[in-house]
Amino acid sequence: MVFDANLAEAPTRDWFDPAWWQSRERMRAGGGGRGGVAFLDTPVGPCVLRHYRRGGWMAPLLGDRYVWNGRNRSRGFAEFVLLAELARRGLPVPVPVAARYLRRGPYYTADLITRTIEDAQTLTEIIAARQFDAKLAERVGALVARFHVAGVDHADLNAHNILVAGDGLWLIDFDRGEVRVTGTAWKLANLARLKRSLLKVGACEGDEAMLDREIWAPLMRGYERGFGSGP
Repeated sequence: MVFDANLAEAPTRDWFDPAWWQSRERMRAGGGGRGGVAFLDTPVGPCVLRHYRRGGWMAPLLGDRYVWNGRNRSRGFAEFVLLAELARRGLPVPVPVAARYLRRGPYYTADLITRTIEDAQTLTEIIAARQFDAKLAERVGALVARFHVAGVDHADLNAHNILVAGDGLWLIDFDRGEVRVTGTAWKLANLARLKRSLLKVGACEGDEAMLDREIWAPLMRGYERGFGSGP
């Protein structure tokens, strides 16, 4: 296990067990998604517990198991370290609280606890409520630019991983993310993935021409302007 040394109370292995929190009536809710999440009221404040699960064609074969390649390359530890660094830089990401892995032969499972971003909605929810407009799109573009200026490659940039809260926009789920020093292809890939996601979740009713005109153009305007403001 690895955890934030500044915590008022050190986490125990029970913290990674949703049933343990539920038995104490301190689990707000459970969520879906590939990782599956639980929202907790912990002694250090509201947190989110995520259990890593595979997506894609590997999911039926391995589920939540990953091939062991060393402690520092385990999914939870790697994301914990990345989030801690991004938070230190002042980027809008969830602050990591604790992470762990459990080895089982050549495989392991992983979990991560982060602080909750309160009163937030995913961009997917905003789109479903028909509240995604050009102004918000421009802010999303500026958010992505801020991370790209800092060299941050988000491996799964999509509408589910962008949060809109009262105090701004946030990026979550940095599994397989990394900080890059050079290159531009990864930035274009991030943007292409985001655009596909917006269409998939129904932005502009899935009409790509309308999306280009009403959402993507202002989003890219915010993105381009973001490169003038630094990380």
